[in-house]
Amino acid sequence: MLEKYKCRMCGTCCHEVPGDYVKRIPIYPDEADILIEIAKERYIEFKVIEDLVFPDIKNEKILILTYRIRLDNEYQGCPFYNDKNGCTVHDSKPLACQAYPLALKRVDAFNFEISIDPLCNFVIENYNELENLELLKLKEIFKDEYPKAEKFYRKNKKLMFKIRKLEAIKKIVIPSKISLEEFNTYLRNWEREEIVVQ
Repeated sequence: MLEKYKCRMCGTCCHEVPGDYVKRIPIYPDEADILIEIAKERYIEFKVIEDLVFPDIKNEKILILTYRIRLDNEYQGCPFYNDKNGCTVHDSKPLACQAYPLALKRVDAFNFEISIDPLCNFVIENYNELENLELLKLKEIFKDEYPKAEKFYRKNKKLMFKIRKLEAIKKIVIPSKISLEEFNTYLRNWEREEIVVQ
């Protein structure tokens, strides 16, 4: 029988994956602020890049819902990971990291679902047993991670609801169709505004 998940501190989740796949470690603006401050205190180079954004054509702004940790550094990974201790910001870890190997898989611009990251070594070794598990058993195996994944999911839902509410009361206008060329122009020229929920 499959044991409860325990992180092996291998760093697979903290590092870039070779090949064309771009790893996303999404973080909310408030999480980014905390990690930026920790990096400054420790003299660590830490960079984020915009991740989930929407163009608001009414106010000519880019609305930022999440950033992602840049992994294109000398370690090809999160600068807060080290081989000896694993995560060195354990108490300030973003929700995405707390929930791992459970992750949010984007279905479309407004919808997500909870999935299991197939790159985790625990998942690879136990794939056959995890593949067809019912939800209750999955919650047992990922006892600590599943509530975090649900919190992560709910926070994303709140963000999407906030965007839709702002649209409904006509404070913003998100285009239903946009060309890549237009979007890139907006990204280059418009101010940013972070969308935050608790």
